[in-house]
Amino acid sequence: MQTDYLPHTVLLDCTASAEIAKHYPQWLESGIHIVTPNKKANSADLAFYRRLREARHSGSSHYLYEATVGAGLPVIQTLRDLRETGDEITSVEGIFSGTLAYLFNVYDGKTPFSDIVRDARQRGYTEPDPRDDLSGTDVARKLIILGREMGLGLEMSDVKVESLVPAGLETGSIDEFMTRLPQYDAAMRQRYENARARGKVLRYVAKVTADGQASVGLAELDLKHAFANIALTDNVVRYATQRYSNNPLIVQGPGAGPEVTAAGVFADLLRIAAYLGARL
Repeated sequence: MQTDYLPHTVLLDCTASAEIAKHYPQWLESGIHIVTPNKKANSADLAFYRRLREARHSGSSHYLYEATVGAGLPVIQTLRDLRETGDEITSVEGIFSGTLAYLFNVYDGKTPFSDIVRDARQRGYTEPDPRDDLSGTDVARKLIILGREMGLGLEMSDVKVESLVPAGLETGSIDEFMTRLPQYDAAMRQRYENARARGKVLRYVAKVTADGQASVGLAELDLKHAFANIALTDNVVRYATQRYSNNPLIVQGPGAGPEVTAAGVFADLLRIAAYLGARL
């Protein structure tokens, strides 16, 4: 990739491959700039993450990854701006999965939850295996990325994750999972009815605080809560800080899909070009 007649090289990794991500330190150290929506590098073990940052500095290279959280939304840049301008961040919380946002926006207790999962899969809103979304692991990775941007040394084991994959369905084929999922509709409906009786709604929420407390799971929220009033696949992130204490800063919008993700990646590429002196 590196040639004498080209002054700059930028690698765009639009995979979700851990195998490719493990090469980032080597490439950054060599002076190759990287733009990616791949979460595997920044949510890997802490030792690798620190090596990644050191490689970027030693190689004087740029490493941008806005699309790892919220697709095209300015989630990471907003957090970085708050921290670098001296604001004290108390907590960051939100709905980071367009898939799970959709499921609980649509679910009304009448249509079985398994039918909504099936419909979302047919619409392309879920991963080919919906368990990748329902397990909460993808959301936990995003939370780790944001926690580390806050300066926290979070590992995956530090995040309390509530999986929505019923016990006993973690393994097996996708078809088997989809066939057996209706057996657990009653349990989800009971949770919905319990929340509704208290005047609340269910949302899958992630939160990390300044003292390192990190959790991902289903929460009951008041009807007036900002997370209770989002559209379909929207992501929403709320930053509580010293400046934004009484009225936290909120970033909201579509957080999934090829177009908005591509926009986030392209924006990072243009940002690198500007850093390197291009006239845009």
